[in-house]
Amino acid sequence: MQHRKVDVAIIGAGTAGLGARRAALKHTDNIVMIEGGSHGTTCARVGVHHHGYSVDGRQVMERVKSERDRFVGFVLESVDAIPEEQKLNGYARFLDDHRLQVGDHTIVEASRIVLATGSSPIILPQFKELGDRLIINDNLFSLDDLPKSVAVFGPGVIGLELGQSLHRLGVKTLLFGRGGRVGPLTDPQLIQYSVQTFQNEFDLNPDAHVKSMENRGDHVAITFVGADGTDRTEHVEFVLAAIGRSPNLKNLGLENTSIKTGDRGMPSFDPYTMQIEDSHLFIAGDVGNFRPLLHEAADEGRIAGENAGRFPDIRAHSRRTPLGIVFSDPQIAMVGKSHGSLEPGTFATGEVSFENQGRSRVMLKNKGLLHVYAEHGSGLFLGAEMIGPRAEHLAHLLAWACQQKLNVNEMLEMPFYHPVIEEGLRTALRDVRSKLHLGPAPIPGCLDCGPGA
Repeated sequence: MQHRKVDVAIIGAGTAGLGARRAALKHTDNIVMIEGGSHGTTCARVGVHHHGYSVDGRQVMERVKSERDRFVGFVLESVDAIPEEQKLNGYARFLDDHRLQVGDHTIVEASRIVLATGSSPIILPQFKELGDRLIINDNLFSLDDLPKSVAVFGPGVIGLELGQSLHRLGVKTLLFGRGGRVGPLTDPQLIQYSVQTFQNEFDLNPDAHVKSMENRGDHVAITFVGADGTDRTEHVEFVLAAIGRSPNLKNLGLENTSIKTGDRGMPSFDPYTMQIEDSHLFIAGDVGNFRPLLHEAADEGRIAGENAGRFPDIRAHSRRTPLGIVFSDPQIAMVGKSHGSLEPGTFATGEVSFENQGRSRVMLKNKGLLHVYAEHGSGLFLGAEMIGPRAEHLAHLLAWACQQKLNVNEMLEMPFYHPVIEEGLRTALRDVRSKLHLGPAPIPGCLDCGPGA
């Protein structure tokens, strides 16, 4: 067994871990990055034939896998550039507060440690009974061909994106949820609009009562209560579990440290310093489950790495405005404070429908609804939820406005070109300004107010 002594040990070589290493290097080069996983690469192919719009499932999956491996390749390049003396292969487990055993070959003693171990799909006991008929998003892309049919459980970000994609590739798709929610939306009106929009395209049951699932060898039989209240049985080739992800903490041996963990094994930490309790341990990325998004993981890695490097001189860092995007069609986006997090009576809601909005109609993408939230009294823009065309771009504009702490009147002073989707945003801002009694009521069809509403 080899022994190493380092200033900073980083467990995990993903986005957060690599960011932590770069930040910690500003303070010390006595660093080791520990990673137990592995990746592979394949060549690129194109998967959809446009003669009659037929889909070659094998070529689709080859294309998907090649793009996945291309993105992974960027991470591999970063890892390969790390000096060998700063890398260790193997899974790490705490022996005590400062010692890690890596695989069966090395014990690392570290003054400070960053946990950047990521997350894994949640698999409930009833899914495990499906055996080889169960797939998760992590192994869906390992299939050599598209399945003929699939039941997706979980209409969140991953389930909605994958479910709609599979449906549009010709796969018979059923999408089941619980509680009536779709994606990350919390605004009741937007949830209802989204459910109706996606139900018009494919089989979506956002509050399903599933009575049984049975592996019958080459397919799964699912019995559930249908829309008419009677039992319905469907047969699918695979079940895709996309009900969420769980932090990779279970096998780290945190019980061997002085760190306290909650019921789900999660230690408490400060999201502005990424420090766990008042200790030499830091956490970053999906494993912290604070905002499990790539750009947030990069930020957290930087914060954790810098504080691990300069420890015990801990510095707080600001966090970016919350921003989330679902790449469905129409797209869904969330900015700033969600409707569900706002205190009733403290804010007003401005809205616009994209169904009759000028640019949306020109593009034949006139589906969607945008709600903006602003504070009574000050007019401060608080956040937004939306489903609609080019929501990813609207969301970025609104995230910038939110982070700059602009009020509604200041936002309306910004330029709005014609004809663009953003003119719909102007309509919503005028609506909320009127409801806040900070400006006149919008005049329907007012050309002097600007076209494109």
